[in-house]
Amino acid sequence: MKIEQGTYCPLLKKKCIGMECSWFINVRGFNPNTGQQVDEWGCSIAWLPVLMIENSQQQRQTGAAVESFRNEMVKQNAETAKLLLLAAAAPQKRKSPKLLKDVTVIEQDKNENS
Repeated sequence: MKIEQGTYCPLLKKKCIGMECSWFINVRGFNPNTGQQVDEWGCSIAWLPVLMIENSQQQRQTGAAVESFRNEMVKQNAETAKLLLLAAAAPQKRKSPKLLKDVTVIEQDKNENS
């Protein structure tokens, strides 16, 4: 008995029953491989590879956004630390100019390590 490709259900071990199956779903969106719009009914098991590719792309985008956010937070934390050091040194400026030199040294070290 020859089985047509795409109509045999390995779960039921017979021809696909289509809309009667609980796993027969409607997928809408964009194909991650081609970018074309998709609005199709099909077996959720058959859709798994496409959905996994889309999930991977979304994870990469999320990782890039988190990395960008982290870089901005590092910059802001460095600016805040600099401002705090300057604020701490301001009242003692006449008594201890060494604090201002320390801020300059920290800023130079930061630029050299970048």
